[in-house]
Amino acid sequence: MFRAIILATLLTAAHAIASDMTDADAIVERANLASYYAGADGRSEVRMLIADAQGRKQRRQFTVLRRDVEEGGGQQFLVVFSQPSDVRNTVFLVHKHLDRDDDRWLYLPGLDLVKRISAGDKRTSFVGAHYFYEDVSGRRPSDDTHELMETTDEYYVLKHVPLDASSVEFASYTTWIHRETFIPMKIEYLNDAGKLYRSVEVLKVEDIDGHATVTRSRVSDHIGGGQTDMQFRFISYDLGLSDDVFTERSLRSPPRNWLERSSE
Repeated sequence: MFRAIILATLLTAAHAIASDMTDADAIVERANLASYYAGADGRSEVRMLIADAQGRKQRRQFTVLRRDVEEGGGQQFLVVFSQPSDVRNTVFLVHKHLDRDDDRWLYLPGLDLVKRISAGDKRTSFVGAHYFYEDVSGRRPSDDTHELMETTDEYYVLKHVPLDASSVEFASYTTWIHRETFIPMKIEYLNDAGKLYRSVEVLKVEDIDGHATVTRSRVSDHIGGGQTDMQFRFISYDLGLSDDVFTERSLRSPPRNWLERSSE
C-alpha cells in the first residue's frame, strides 16, 4: 500500500513536470483563447462600480454580446448600456481583426451620433471607467513580444513588451496566467519610468457551461488613484448569435431579443 502511494505521487509529479509549458507564445495563445473565445459566442450582463481617488462612486450596467468569426481569429462584440439614465442606450460595436486595426463604433443617443473610435483611442477610458476600449475585445498577442519569466506552482509569469511603443501608454506589462485554466489572474502595467501605474485583477472565476469564466474583476489606477470593479452575471455560451446582430444598424436599433434575459 505504501509503495502504491509513493508510485502514485511520483507519477503525478512526473506528469506535472512533463505538462509544464516553456514556450511563451504558446502560453499567451492558450490564455487568449481561454479569456476571449469560450464557446462559439456568448452573452453576459456587467455591473461596473467606478470609484475615483476621492472615493466618489458611479455605477454602470450593460450587456455584452460576442460572436467568433473564427476560433482564435476575428470576433464581433456589441455592448449595450442600460443604466444609469445618462448612458442608457449608448452602444459600442467592435469588429476585431488580426491583420489590421479593429473597427470600433460608439453610438451616443443624446446626440443621435455614431462615432468611429480610432486606433489611437483604443487605450483610453471606456465610459469614464478605469477600463479601456481595448479591454472589451482584448489585446492581440501579435502586438507584443512575450517572455516566460517564471513558473510557479500556480502560475506562468510572463513579461510582455509592445512592438510599437508609440501606440500605447505603457512600457511593458507582466501577467500571472493560471496553469490549469489559463486565465490571466493578474496583469501589472509599468510606465516609461518603470513604475506600476495600472493593474487588472481577477477576483473570482466560476465554471459556466464547462468554461472557466471570470465573474468578478478589478482595474486599479496606481498613479491617479481610483478603481473600477466589475461583476459579470447571467453568462451563457453558444446561443447561435448571427452576423446581423453585429452590424452598424444595431447601434441605433439594438437586438432586444438577445439583450433581454428572458430570451435565453
